[in-house]
Amino acid sequence: MAAQTILQKLEILADAAKYDASCASSGTAKKNSLGGKGIGSTEGMGICHAYAPDGRCISLLKILLTNHCVFDCHYCVNRKSSNVARARFTPQEVVDLTLAFYRRNYIEGLFLSSGIVKNSNHTMEQIVEVARILREEHDFRGYIHLKTIPEADAEIVHQAGLYADRVSINVELPTDSGLTRLAPDKDARQIEGAMGKVKSDLVEAKDARKRFRHAPRFAPAGQSTQMIVGADAATDADIVGKASRLYDNFRLRRVYYSAFSPIPDASAVLPLKRPPLIREHRLYQSDWLMRFYGYKPSDVMQATEADGNLPLDIDPKLAWALKFREAFPVDVNRASKEQLLRVPGLGVKAVGKILASRRHRALRLDDVALLTQSITKVRPFICTVDWRPITLTDRADLRSLLAPKAEQLELFAA
Repeated sequence: MAAQTILQKLEILADAAKYDASCASSGTAKKNSLGGKGIGSTEGMGICHAYAPDGRCISLLKILLTNHCVFDCHYCVNRKSSNVARARFTPQEVVDLTLAFYRRNYIEGLFLSSGIVKNSNHTMEQIVEVARILREEHDFRGYIHLKTIPEADAEIVHQAGLYADRVSINVELPTDSGLTRLAPDKDARQIEGAMGKVKSDLVEAKDARKRFRHAPRFAPAGQSTQMIVGADAATDADIVGKASRLYDNFRLRRVYYSAFSPIPDASAVLPLKRPPLIREHRLYQSDWLMRFYGYKPSDVMQATEADGNLPLDIDPKLAWALKFREAFPVDVNRASKEQLLRVPGLGVKAVGKILASRRHRALRLDDVALLTQSITKVRPFICTVDWRPITLTDRADLRSLLAPKAEQLELFAA
């Protein structure tokens, strides 16, 4: 068999990495090469574009060290029983590609994951070696995100955190039963144990930085994880509950959701039909509500429908408001910040401006209209000095009035 060129390897391993959405460069310490020292910076994000089979554009730099794998996870295109082209980079080849792409202004950093070749420790050592060469031999100051392997020794994973801006460990599926069925080689307790160790390393490093000025940083952008949505029978309520526990237990920066997408040579145990992509979007919206709007997981679960899933035609915030109409309308001139954040159509910035503005004068409906994209969505849930919804809030057809109207797009529209 002829040896693969770097370009052939890149084509295979960049394509194999596109299913992982847990990549972002936010939250890290700012570093740059101003002054003639080092290469790269953490300003901005990875800009390599990957496309999933369903048409999603994933604008993130992602590459695998190898797509060879000793595991046989049913949902993974790189599982050992999958009939796909295989390739493998050496650590030096990944380093050379990263530096060459950066110098051409293609990328701002590196997201590196891998299938498991030989064993978990060997693979994790290879991943760490890439980051070590970049940081120590080339003084690379760009963003590095390493996907760690929970089965690897904790000390090797710790080394990854000393070189990377962010580390992540995928929990893969929302339920233990789903993981057992679809990823028989993985163990939920082992995954969470590895996440717990990273959390303790983050806490220790932060404490050391307070006491010792030159203490080494450990993954300054924290850790994240990803869950696949729609590959098993888990409902949105299950997923929201799992995400909340992960945030609470491991202080995660982000939980990413990836709608299950059909893969080549799919396993017979997988669903024949992928979930609608809007379901993934609704989960991200619910995640935002819990992180920035003061919603509890139980609040989001209350917004689900009888099947335990969030409605697809309206967002979770509106779904909750329609179920709990007794909480509305709220007076924008007197309501607390927490109450205002529950109003559909009002974002965090809009609420902040309302709180600041009402110190100087009583707000009218037109004032609120200037702070939101759709006053129609807001009107049933608020009172101002010149507006009260009367019976609008209690209308039986309010959902149909507020739900976005389906539109047929024109193929040749200007």
